[in-house]
Amino acid sequence: MSVVGFDIGNENCVIAVVKQRGIDVLLNDESKRETPSVICFGDKQRFLGSAGAASAMMHPKSTISQVKRLIGRKFAEPGVEKELRMLPVETSEGPDGGILIHLKYMKETHTFTPIQLMSMLFGHLKSITERDLETRVSECVIGIPSYFTDLQRRAYLDAAKIAGLKPLRLIHDCTATALSYGIYKTDFSGGGSDFYVAFIDIGHCDTQVCIAAFESGQMRILSHTYDGSLGGRDFDEVLFSYFAEKIKEHYSMDVYSNAKACIRLRAACEKLKKVLSANLEAPLNIECLMDEKDVKGFITREEFEKLALGLLEAISIPCNKALTDAGLTAEMISSVELVGSGSRIPAVARLLTSLFKREPSRKLNASECVARGCALMCAMLSPIYRVREYEVQDSIPFSIGLSSNEGPICAAGSNGVLFPEGQPIPSIKVITFQRTNLFHLEAFYSNQNELPLGTSHKISCFTIGPFHGSHDNKARVKVRVRLNLHGIVIIESATLIKDHMDDSVKKDDYHSNFDPMDIDSNSETAANGVEDSINKRVSPHGSADDTSTDKANRRLDVPVSENIYGGMTEAEIFEAREKEFQLAQQDRIVELTKDKKNSLESYVYEMRNKLFNTYRSFASDQERDDISRSLQETEEWLYEDGDDESELAYSSKLEDLKKLMDPIENRYKDDEGRAQATRDLLKCISEHHTFADSLPPQNKELIINECNKAEQWLKEKMQQQESFPKNADPILWSSDIKNKAEDLNLICQRIMRSRGSSIPEDNGEDKQDTSNHPR
Repeated sequence: MSVVGFDIGNENCVIAVVKQRGIDVLLNDESKRETPSVICFGDKQRFLGSAGAASAMMHPKSTISQVKRLIGRKFAEPGVEKELRMLPVETSEGPDGGILIHLKYMKETHTFTPIQLMSMLFGHLKSITERDLETRVSECVIGIPSYFTDLQRRAYLDAAKIAGLKPLRLIHDCTATALSYGIYKTDFSGGGSDFYVAFIDIGHCDTQVCIAAFESGQMRILSHTYDGSLGGRDFDEVLFSYFAEKIKEHYSMDVYSNAKACIRLRAACEKLKKVLSANLEAPLNIECLMDEKDVKGFITREEFEKLALGLLEAISIPCNKALTDAGLTAEMISSVELVGSGSRIPAVARLLTSLFKREPSRKLNASECVARGCALMCAMLSPIYRVREYEVQDSIPFSIGLSSNEGPICAAGSNGVLFPEGQPIPSIKVITFQRTNLFHLEAFYSNQNELPLGTSHKISCFTIGPFHGSHDNKARVKVRVRLNLHGIVIIESATLIKDHMDDSVKKDDYHSNFDPMDIDSNSETAANGVEDSINKRVSPHGSADDTSTDKANRRLDVPVSENIYGGMTEAEIFEAREKEFQLAQQDRIVELTKDKKNSLESYVYEMRNKLFNTYRSFASDQERDDISRSLQETEEWLYEDGDDESELAYSSKLEDLKKLMDPIENRYKDDEGRAQATRDLLKCISEHHTFADSLPPQNKELIINECNKAEQWLKEKMQQQESFPKNADPILWSSDIKNKAEDLNLICQRIMRSRGSSIPEDNGEDKQDTSNHPR
C-alpha cells in the first residue's frame, strides 16, 4: 500500500511520500520539487506538468492551467466568467450547466470537462510517484481548499477515480498544514491549556485562514475562513495591468491582443514580484515581446505596494473573521504561521504583524507543508505504518440542512441545520422517521452567506425505499446521515424497524441509550413525521447506533439511492476512464515513436563515426561506400519525408542499417573476443598439464595427448587467421576456441572417470580453476 499525499495547487503540484526515514518530496522529470499544474495538447499527444509548461509557448491556444478554479463549478456562476477569460481556449455551457472546454487535438475538436482535465493531472502525478517508488500507487490523501463545496469535493473524487486513484481522505489545506506543524511539536506551553495557532495560507489564487488549538497528542480546528479570489496571481495581475498600460503608452502595443505576449508578460511580472520581495526596486526587460520590439520598464517596491493596497487590506478580512468564529482575540494567539506561494511579499508580513501583534513565523516550508501534512494523514489512515497516537479534529465551514417531503428536519432552536458550521469531521446523526412507504430527503446548505458567491444551496437528493409498513401503522425507519472524512454528506444506511413491544417501553429504552436532541413534541420537526433525532459524533471507526433494545427488534435494510445535483453518474465516469485510457495510449505510442526515431538518428551518427575510425580496418572499401551511402540517405530521409513517420517505419530503417553494419561489428567484436578466448584455452591446457602430473601414468599420457592436440589445433588455426585480412569474416571465431576449451574439459573429465582415478584433495585452488574453465 502506498502512503502518498498530493497537494494540487492552482499553479504547481507537490507530491510527498512517507518512507522509513521520514517524509520525502518527490522530484519530477526535471528534478524539481514542484510540478506545474499545466495540460497542453499538442498535434499528436498531450504534454503534462513540466512538459506542458515548456510547450505552452508553442501551443498557447491549447494549453490549460488553473483547472482547480473551474472544477465542480457552473458556467453561469459569478467569477467563472473571469476565470474563463484567462484561458485562451473556446468554452461553452454544458447541458447540466457545467463548463465544457473545446480543444483541437489530432485534427479534431475534442470536448473536455474540468473533471477530465483534473484527472489527467492526477494521472501524471500518479506516474511520477510510481516511477519513484517502483510500485503501483492507488491509496492517497489529497489536499483541498476549505471552501470547496460538496459538489467540488465529489468532483475531486471522480477525477481521482478516473485516474485510478483511491483517496482515503480529502483534507483541508490548512488542516494538513496544521498537522505537519503540530505532530512534531512538543513544547506546547500552559500546563494543559490550549495552544492557539493561526495558519494563513496565501496561495496562487486564494487566501485561507484557520485557527487551530493544540494539546499534547491532539489538535482541533476552531475556525476556517477564506477569500476564494485573493491570491498571489492577483498581485501578479496588478503588475501586469500596470506594465500593459505602460507598454501601450510608450510602445503603442496592445499586449491584450496577443496571447503569447500576455503569457510572456505575466511570467515576467511573476518574476518581478519575487525580485521585489527581496529588493527595493526591479527592472523589466523582455526581448521581442510583440512586433519584434523589445520592451523595458522599472518599478519600486513602494510603487508596487501602492498599486496592491486594496489587495493587502482584503487579507485582513478573513483573518479577523477567523478570530471571531473561533471566539478568540489576537492576544490569545500563540503563533502565526504564514505559508503559501503568495506569502513572501514583505507588505503581507507587516500587515499580519500589525493585526496579530506578533511577527509571523515561517517555520514551515511554504510550498510543501500541505503535501507533507497529506502524506502524514495517509500514514495515519494506512495499516502498514505505525504513527504515534495523534487526534486530528477538523470541522466543516458550512451549515448543512436536511429536509423531507414535508419540510426541514431539525430540533428546537437549530433553525433547520443538521450539521452546523464548525461541525467536526466526521460526524453521524441518526434520525428516526415514521413513514408508510418510499420517501425523499434533500441535503442543502442552510446559510447562503457562508458559501462562495453564486454557489447553489442544493447538494443532493436521497430516495429511501421502497418498503411497506403495517396495515394501519406507519413503519419506523432509522436513517444514518454521515458527514464523512471527505466533508461530504451521505446517507450511510436506512433500516426498517418492526417492534415487538408496546410504545411506552420502546420509547423509554430508546432514550435511555442515546444522547437525544431536545425536541419539542409540538415542534415543526414532530409535525413533519420525525419521531426522534439523535445527534452523536463518533470516530471514523465508531458507531452510534447500537442499543440493547435492538435485540428485541427486527431490522430490515431499506435501499437508498442518491442523486447528486451536477455530479457525474457511474456511466459518465466509466466513459471518462475509457477516454483517458485512449489518450494515455496515444501518448505512449507517440513517445515510443519518438524513441525509435531518436534511436535511428543516434545510430546513424554513431555508425558513421565508427565506420571511418574504430571499424575502419574491419570493413572493405566496397562495404564502407555502401554503408556510408545508406547512412546518408537515411539521414536525409529523417529530416525530410521521414520527419513524421510511424514507429514501424523507423524500426524498419534501423533494421536495414543493422543488417549492413552487423557483419563489420561482429568482426570487430570477435577480434577482441578471439584474443581473450585464446588466452583462456592456453590457460586451460596449462592447468590440465599441471593436474596430469598427479595422475597415474596411463591417465597422464592420455590427458597430455589431448592437451597437445588442442594446442596444435589452436596454433594451426591462428596461423591461418593471421594470414587472413581483417575486413573479411574470420575463419577462426572466438566461439570456436571456446567450444574447443569446453570439449577439452569434457574429454579430460571422462578420462579420469573411465580409469577410476580419484581427484586428489588439494587446497581448493585446482577445483576453483577447473570450475572457471571456459564453457
